Amino acid sequence: MANKRDYYEVLGVDKKATEDEIKKAYRKKAKECHPDLHPGDKQAEERFKELNEANEVLSDPDKRARYDQFGFDDPMQGGNPFGGAGGFDFSGMGDIFDTFFGGMGGMGSRRSANAPTRGNDLRYELRLTFEEAADGCEKSFDFYRNEVCDACNGTGAKAGTKPSTCPTCNGQGQIRSSGGWMTTVRTCPNCGGSGKVIKDKCPNCTGSGRLRKKRTSTIKIPAGIDHGQTLIQTGQGEPGRNGGPNGDLYVTVSVRPHKLFRRDGYNLLLDFPISFTQAALGAEVDIPTLHGSVKYKIPEGTQNDTEFRIRGQGIQQLRSVGKGDLLVRVRVEIPRKLSEKQKDLLRQFDSTVKGHEYEGRKNFFDKLKEAFN
Repeated sequence: MANKRDYYEVLGVDKKATEDEIKKAYRKKAKECHPDLHPGDKQAEERFKELNEANEVLSDPDKRARYDQFGFDDPMQGGNPFGGAGGFDFSGMGDIFDTFFGGMGGMGSRRSANAPTRGNDLRYELRLTFEEAADGCEKSFDFYRNEVCDACNGTGAKAGTKPSTCPTCNGQGQIRSSGGWMTTVRTCPNCGGSGKVIKDKCPNCTGSGRLRKKRTSTIKIPAGIDHGQTLIQTGQGEPGRNGGPNGDLYVTVSVRPHKLFRRDGYNLLLDFPISFTQAALGAEVDIPTLHGSVKYKIPEGTQNDTEFRIRGQGIQQLRSVGKGDLLVRVRVEIPRKLSEKQKDLLRQFDSTVKGHEYEGRKNFFDKLKEAFN
């Protein structure tokens, strides 16, 4: 990874660039270094591969977010952060030139209809409890993907038959027409770009060559993962075509809220009620954590909304042995119903207070006096 250039540098865009700016920069540079314009130029080919790798990452919101956070060291996969050989899948490079130039001047490369094609990526939302996300776990889940039909082995043709070459495009999957100095390329309308036509369709898959199948996958959830973060299972997406590689499975985590705790980064937040007496006199209390309770001494004279920090009782940090803290905000609770005896005791107490004990009230009335004098 040490020799890799920053993806933003490769495309020549700012880190705050919009999707449109990234797309325009990619198109411009792709025209400049496309291998078809520089036959035999290995440097141009390498620049083009580097450009496509950068575009593959920065044009995908999920991959771009992980790259911005972790660079080339993505913790979600335990290896190459962006999949494929050397971090990028180049199986679709063959038709990029045609996309940009439309085969102008006959220079465009002819991409075979039977060329290997990478399978589609899939997405799955995995629900976790608050504790599972905080501590990490291993989860199994079911998902569906389109796979090769066993009855026709993916040909789409009825058993005992096979697809024939499309007579319209002669198996190319494209129709090319010339008009003066310009050559235009369009997908063959007869075969839809496959280069083949099926007379007797497979009854099992109705000619598609694919069937939707249920699969079970197991994934290791790292401790400290947060709501909305995504893990990638390389090669667990849909199978490629014509020997192309499988796509990937993107597993996005959805964490259920906790009844007591709220999360702020790697810290936990807790509202903890105490009585008026505990606040005034101080008390030793049992503070709940994700893993039991801890003793904590509330100092006397504690005011409402005072926050205490209990170190190391927060969330496990990703790629680290450290933990966040537990931030406890005390809520002083005033009793709503008192007996006459209790009221009388409070009145006796109040009569003994000289005023300076209530610092906030004293400061307020001092300021009030100054404001109107």
